[in-house]
Amino acid sequence: MSFKEISASELSFNPFDKIGKQWMLITAGDEKGYNTMTASWGFMGVMWGKNVMETVIRLSRHTLEFVEKNELFTVSFYPESERNALKFCGAHSGRDCDKAKETGLTPLFIDGTAAFEQAEMIFVCKKIYTQDMDISALAEEHRHWYPDGDIHKAVMGEIVKVYVKE
Repeated sequence: MSFKEISASELSFNPFDKIGKQWMLITAGDEKGYNTMTASWGFMGVMWGKNVMETVIRLSRHTLEFVEKNELFTVSFYPESERNALKFCGAHSGRDCDKAKETGLTPLFIDGTAAFEQAEMIFVCKKIYTQDMDISALAEEHRHWYPDGDIHKAVMGEIVKVYVKE
């Protein structure tokens, strides 16, 4: 399978559907080691004059270790036929299993980071900002998401490349 690079200005999709309903994989690392996780929270926009993708990763997630130690990470989107793989990647830890082996996803090492060949679209992101969320800053109605204090870290990446399946 091959991918072609496009400019961010060529994108045309509903981010609410793409992120919230289709889901995405957040992946970081390289040939020596990588991990991935499913996410359905995040956003895209412009910050500091850059096209950005922001994801949130719970502090307990194994993928966060890879995102923190690498400059680049990918956010990738998949066809509905890969829904079971995304469910698996969201329900199991890379500390306990090889997610690619368990799901049949084929690692793709691109631009110094990792993604998967089954993706329809891959955003290569350069980390430009991270911060642990502050539960006390949340509106009361949203605090129920953190009953055990396992907060998210916001990870913002400049979108440096966009690839789509040819």
